[in-house]
Amino acid sequence: MPTSPRANRGPGAASENRAALISAARAIFADHGLDAPLSAVAREAGVGQGSLYRHFPSRNSLAIAVFEQNVDELEAVASSDGSELGDVLRVITDQAIVSTAFFEMIEPEHTEAADRELARRVTAILDAKLPAAQKRGQVPAGVTTDDVMLAVAMLAGALAKAPRADRDSVAVRAWGLLPFGPTPARR
Repeated sequence: MPTSPRANRGPGAASENRAALISAARAIFADHGLDAPLSAVAREAGVGQGSLYRHFPSRNSLAIAVFEQNVDELEAVASSDGSELGDVLRVITDQAIVSTAFFEMIEPEHTEAADRELARRVTAILDAKLPAAQKRGQVPAGVTTDDVMLAVAMLAGALAKAPRADRDSVAVRAWGLLPFGPTPARR
């Protein structure tokens, strides 16, 4: 039986609708990539397309909102007491396993200001954690933040081609090929 859309609850529901759209976009983009139909996102969120476009005038603005939550999570992990580069890389890996689609947004060649800002925030996290990891001997002295970003991009590329069921093992194998990387999280 088809579900009917929710009744219009007016402007008071704006923040709830926005949160529902971001959650729906995360799921839809994870399953179908950034090119998934936006109508599927609106349907999954239980709102009309007009509501989607009021909150997010473009596909990229919606993708940025979703990816910004990923970066917020990275910043929270990075700022917690005792966190290390490996902790940050584990979160990045977990995020990439769920959805590789967002990782193209942190590549330096992206030209939109919001994309660049997200990339800058991720770079700042890695810049802050890398020296301590090198001092502890977890990362070779010559490795730069750009090298770590390249490793993340390579990981995302490998995961994008792997069936969802194989992504955990692909991530472990990919990091194992490098002289640094997180130890596998227990799942």
